[in-house]
Amino acid sequence: MAFNPYGRTSFEALQPRMHQRNPAAIAALARTIPVTYMIFDLLHIGDRPLIDLPYRTRRGLLEQIGLRGSHWQIAPQLPDTGADALAESRRNLLEGLLAKRTDSTYQPWRRSRGWLKIKNTLDQEVVIVGWHRGTGRRAGHIGSLLLAVNNPAGELVYIGTVGTGFTQATLDDLEVRFQPLQRDTPAVDTDVSDVVWLEPRLVGEVSFTEWTGDARLRHPSWRGLRPDKSPDQVFREPPTQT
Repeated sequence: MAFNPYGRTSFEALQPRMHQRNPAAIAALARTIPVTYMIFDLLHIGDRPLIDLPYRTRRGLLEQIGLRGSHWQIAPQLPDTGADALAESRRNLLEGLLAKRTDSTYQPWRRSRGWLKIKNTLDQEVVIVGWHRGTGRRAGHIGSLLLAVNNPAGELVYIGTVGTGFTQATLDDLEVRFQPLQRDTPAVDTDVSDVVWLEPRLVGEVSFTEWTGDARLRHPSWRGLRPDKSPDQVFREPPTQT
């Protein structure tokens, strides 16, 4: 994993190092974006397989080995209950938790219910400023929405798109609402193309994982319209996770 300047894990920081094959680029990235290999399970010792042992036993053996180096370490276990650990991860603005049943065996090639990835999410009110046409079963209809928030000066700024979290009934309702709001020019400064631009009058809400370095929403999902809010009330919200 990679870390941001605040010492928190960051998928955005890790991305430049993913799928890189150029040796010179790999060497440069290793200097500028160091990563740490976090080890949380032990599947074999030499030729002896451990996958049929419960996790608590595998973890005990892993702890005995005591792996730690400049770029690898054993991931710490959290001693609290699941609810307490999740609450602490939210307070520290972490991505979430990896929870494993202590009595679970390792099951190759499948994601079992013996371990769960629990992600924290952020919520953000947004102003809808346009939409992209969809493809496939959404061809000719709404594919994704273009979103904005007000900056401290009260000017709308583009923060990305959302294309998941919609039911068909929601999409049908939005198409009707968008009809009288179409305009020829964007209400935000952006170079995004192939957009049906809208008057910035509708407010919605999304959940997402984090803000990127260029102030975009990462992995947003639509939650619904917010008829109780007006566009001039929508600003970037402080990072309170849910």
